[in-house]
Amino acid sequence: MSEAKNLVEVQHLQQYFPAGGMGKNKRYVQAVDDVSFAIRKGETLGLVGESGCGKTTTGRTLLRLYEPTDGTIIYDGKVLFDKKKKIAVDMLPYRRRMQIVFQDPYASLDPRMTIGDIVGEGIDIHKLAANDKDRHDRIIALLERVGLNSEHANRYPHEFSGGQRQRVGIARALAVNPEFIVCDEPVSALDVSIQAQVVNMFEDLQQEMGLTYLFIAHDLSVVKHISNRIGVMYLGKLVELADSFELIAHSVHPYTRSLISAIPVADPKTARASKRIVLQGDVPSPLNPPTGCRFRTRCPYADERCAAEVPQFKEVGPGHWAACHHLDKVAD
Repeated sequence: MSEAKNLVEVQHLQQYFPAGGMGKNKRYVQAVDDVSFAIRKGETLGLVGESGCGKTTTGRTLLRLYEPTDGTIIYDGKVLFDKKKKIAVDMLPYRRRMQIVFQDPYASLDPRMTIGDIVGEGIDIHKLAANDKDRHDRIIALLERVGLNSEHANRYPHEFSGGQRQRVGIARALAVNPEFIVCDEPVSALDVSIQAQVVNMFEDLQQEMGLTYLFIAHDLSVVKHISNRIGVMYLGKLVELADSFELIAHSVHPYTRSLISAIPVADPKTARASKRIVLQGDVPSPLNPPTGCRFRTRCPYADERCAAEVPQFKEVGPGHWAACHHLDKVAD
């Protein structure tokens, strides 16, 4: 472990959404189930997995945009939420310190507000500007920091491209001088060339402002580039967590291995020699997940034990965590 202290800690986080039914027959979508991790100050933790595995829900629940069903959230040593102890602090003072960049740059900006008002909304709520001139100067400085200019402040979102809108979303998150930002698939709706610009901008801002990120994405190659550590989720569970290089080079969970085998390789010879691991079947429904290990219905190593008991998320090497009953078989 690094000597840097943990800024964010999540312990046994659970997020269930009601999905109909009454009384004993009430059903829940088990979006996030018993997820634990910590993010050290100044680092980037990447979170990857298939669509619908609970990545975005984890990020939003961490910020308490969704109220957690169970678990504990600790920020900078202060407990923000603890279901068992019935602790749920007022989040307004923490909104300044924790922000989010949303996935869809087309849906996350109010079409009736100018870019200046969108970026300035956080400044107004937290009363960060001394007067109108100070507010205006802050907004222009923020727009310039993310590669836009002062003329853009009076325009509306529909006048911008997707990449420019995402920059506005980043400027809005930076407006309150946060320490921690949840980046919720910030590049998935953008062209590949624009993706590189936005990812590089995130890295530059991290160095300038000492930011800490939870970077959520589908694309393992993007996450590998920006993250210090990577967590892999499957159907609401964290299945593996390790340093970025360690996870790519020495992954131990069969699901992680299948994701890594899907990363395109630029060299044709290497690409032909490498074998793609293709998983059988579809992702089960979070309404009715499989018993025991949730990955067992698609895992080539599954047996009776996998159906009977949930694998423990344990440390298998220094800083390398995984949840699998058959790590010895996978490692071969």
